[in-house]
Amino acid sequence: MQYELTEEQLLLQTTVRRLAKDKVSPGATARDESEEFDWNMVELLRENGLYGTDFPEIHGGSDAGMLALCLAIEELSKADASTGLLIADQELGALPILLAGNESQKQKYLPKLASGEHLAAFALTEPAAGSDVAQLRCRAKKDGDSYVLNGNKNFITNGGVAEIITVYTVIDPEKPTHRNAGVFVVEKGTPGFSVGHKEKKMGIRSSETVELIFDDCRVPAENLLGEPGLGFQVMMKTLDFSRPAVAAQALGISAGALEYAVAYAKERQSFGKPIIEHQGIAFKLANMAMRTEAARQLLYKTCAMFQELPKDMSRLSAELLRMSSMSKCVCSDVAMWVTTEAVQVLGGYGYSRDYPVERMMRDAKITQIYEGTNEIQRLVIARTL
Repeated sequence: MQYELTEEQLLLQTTVRRLAKDKVSPGATARDESEEFDWNMVELLRENGLYGTDFPEIHGGSDAGMLALCLAIEELSKADASTGLLIADQELGALPILLAGNESQKQKYLPKLASGEHLAAFALTEPAAGSDVAQLRCRAKKDGDSYVLNGNKNFITNGGVAEIITVYTVIDPEKPTHRNAGVFVVEKGTPGFSVGHKEKKMGIRSSETVELIFDDCRVPAENLLGEPGLGFQVMMKTLDFSRPAVAAQALGISAGALEYAVAYAKERQSFGKPIIEHQGIAFKLANMAMRTEAARQLLYKTCAMFQELPKDMSRLSAELLRMSSMSKCVCSDVAMWVTTEAVQVLGGYGYSRDYPVERMMRDAKITQIYEGTNEIQRLVIARTL
């Protein structure tokens, strides 16, 4: 697979890198400490056309592909993982529409998502079930020309700020969940839909993560994506396409921590010379650089393999499933390891909130958990061998 960056991709990478350095990085610590969603970052991404990077041109996007999207997420996440997550989650929330929506649904929702005028969210996880989708309890019961949704979702990124939420539900509880689910588009302000508890998180603290409550929430039947009963397939394929974006976020965290640790090690003096000249530190940095670059190559190859795939409900090969899971698992494991090493390189300063590697270490942890835990990724990988 060819994944040498094109001229357009290099230009995008350079542009977003400069944007991240000049506009995103300066306020990252303050946003983390306030734990408040920052609409200024949303506006910044809107102004620079980053929300529609991987959206079809016919629906207002740039049609630049998955690799371009991941390049943008990586560069933003070097400065602030919460900001990188803004466009990663936009892709996640829109993917069920891109994959399974009919032309009318796409025309209705995608243009405003591509421009960033509307934010999107994807609601899957529930209080009693995340990885075990058979235990999901949110129900959608057919009633005339509507479905009535009841149940709770939790840990939903952008749940309280999104205009459009794609919600995974069980349609008939008497049948096996994986053969009887549906994904619905629920619009903000729909009666019976409300936002509950806001999570207080270890990391990505300026990203909003909330509980969603559906209490006799009536949704038009036309908001069902795909045929009734195919929701499980829509949900699984959504995750297959979205995991590389989480990998890109994790890769950006690794790269940002590595860059900061190297710069610090060149300036910090110990025993009469910069600590980068001490073998103990030099070897740490060498290992951090190797693992970060290896993760990058795995992710870019994965993106190249997905680049030309149509976003529809056609079946993915075992190799593609494996690559999606491997990129997410490897990049997030590397992010956790590299950021921990970066804290160690800085010593006591690394443990201080005055230095960004402490935040990066906290941010890295979630990438091993959400969008399918790394234990689940290993299960997927093993089953495709």
